[in-house]
Amino acid sequence: MAKNKLHFKKGDLVKVISGDDRGKKGHILKVFPKTGKVIVEKVHLIKKHSKPTQQNPQGGIITMEAPINASNVMLFNEKLNAVSKPVYQIREGRRIRVCKKTGDEI
Repeated sequence: MAKNKLHFKKGDLVKVISGDDRGKKGHILKVFPKTGKVIVEKVHLIKKHSKPTQQNPQGGIITMEAPINASNVMLFNEKLNAVSKPVYQIREGRRIRVCKKTGDEI
């Protein structure tokens, strides 16, 4: 059985590298390791029709983010202004994520 492993965490700044939203940047709002998908803010927006409820008596059309495949996004390094892979290193007995290009802790 394969492990469900993603190299992203909630709050990471990522850049979309393929698909309709290529080139957009945003923070990860939610990660789904079992399906290998992530939700990125202001990326892959869909319109959802909602019925009137007590919380939303008006109802209507809501614009919200939908999950995209984690292979379509890559970690963005603001210092380099480029994308980079995360690498795991052991420092002071802790396993931490490090930028592959610069060696900075993520």
